[in-house]
Amino acid sequence: MRRGTRTGARAGAAALALTLAAGCGLGGDGDDSTVTLEFLSLAWQDESIAATKALVEEWNASHPRVQVKYVQGDWANVHDQLLTSFMAGEAPDIVHNDASDLVDFAGGGYLADLSELLPGSLLDDIPEQTWRTTRYDDGLYGVPFLQEPRVLIANTRLLAESGVRVPTPDQPWTWEEFERASAAMTQDTDGDGRTDTYGVAWSMSEPVSQSVNLSLSTGGRVFYQENGENEVRFGPADSAVAEVIHRQVNEDRTAPRSSLGMTGSDTLPGFFAGRYAMLPLNFSYRQQITQQAPDGFEWTVLPMPTGGEEHGLAQGVAPQTLSVSEDSDHQRAAAEFIAFMTQPEHVVDLALGDWMLPTSTQALADPALRVSEHGWRTGAELAAGLRPSPAIGVRGFWEWRDKIATPAFQRYYSGEIDLAGLREALTDDGNRTLDRYQR
Repeated sequence: MRRGTRTGARAGAAALALTLAAGCGLGGDGDDSTVTLEFLSLAWQDESIAATKALVEEWNASHPRVQVKYVQGDWANVHDQLLTSFMAGEAPDIVHNDASDLVDFAGGGYLADLSELLPGSLLDDIPEQTWRTTRYDDGLYGVPFLQEPRVLIANTRLLAESGVRVPTPDQPWTWEEFERASAAMTQDTDGDGRTDTYGVAWSMSEPVSQSVNLSLSTGGRVFYQENGENEVRFGPADSAVAEVIHRQVNEDRTAPRSSLGMTGSDTLPGFFAGRYAMLPLNFSYRQQITQQAPDGFEWTVLPMPTGGEEHGLAQGVAPQTLSVSEDSDHQRAAAEFIAFMTQPEHVVDLALGDWMLPTSTQALADPALRVSEHGWRTGAELAAGLRPSPAIGVRGFWEWRDKIATPAFQRYYSGEIDLAGLREALTDDGNRTLDRYQR
């Protein structure tokens, strides 16, 4: 789904680009020769790559003395790739990543502090709570520009046939209502004693981010700070959503155990076949659904449930970010390119290409992101409830996630251990891991 180019917006962007070019020399770096900035992009969908490359070409056309070279990266190995290039002094000038991966690079001195390099218009356009995802020790190490909530993708026919109330961002389900709705959509249609349609399928091949981020919906966090140090806790507010998932799989049988080892993509064939009525997925999965859904299949986007009015539609996110390498010889020019990329009209194009939401307040109000088709309006209305993931800025998080939390959550959701066992693994073993990073 792409919009037509808006001539007026493009003209305004070009005018601003020419103003920057005229006013800053080589990005304010004081060099009279032409320089080339390397831009490592992690855009991966065809529409997103096209939108990103178009903006690079637009910049290059209006900045003959500051050229940007597009370099294609891969989300699957970007951390190791960046670590190697930073340590070798060969990092790209401009780095595309996500906020959860910045703390170690910022703490290691590999990223430039952008605090004095970004225009006030950009700083004002992105909410302060979003800027907190890239601030460490009073420095600003990235521009958060795209984000996505987790949503419920529902089979419209099965939702209607169940007779349950359809939730909206203004009146979402509580987690208790969600459990009842899942039960109403769970069916044994042929009476053979086996479930033909499950109310929900939880894809938990990577269970940690959603377990941590959704804990905000019930007032939890999982990660807390005590005397300036990070600590894992797993009290009732932190575990409430995990308990719902465990209950649906192991007690109510409204969610299949077989989906626990799946990715979101793995659940789509069963969703299209009517095997699952609802899927909790990241917002960008809508693009895959539009491409793969059979003719005539109808689906809708619903908000994730809430733990109560006092929590609203809170959930954690780790926005995609643009940063500048500390070793770059042209930090100011690189920062100006980032400011160009994240102008509201540009980030709308990037958001549409990635089927995500912009962090920019102005961009989020764009009519293209407020249409009902494919759930865009629902997603935009959820943006106010997005909060920085509690995992952002936690040194040692990746080791905790991979070695402790992932196997512990998987064992809990499959019924191998109980809540006490999960809590012990996450906190006892987990805090010993975090302590090693805080000595």
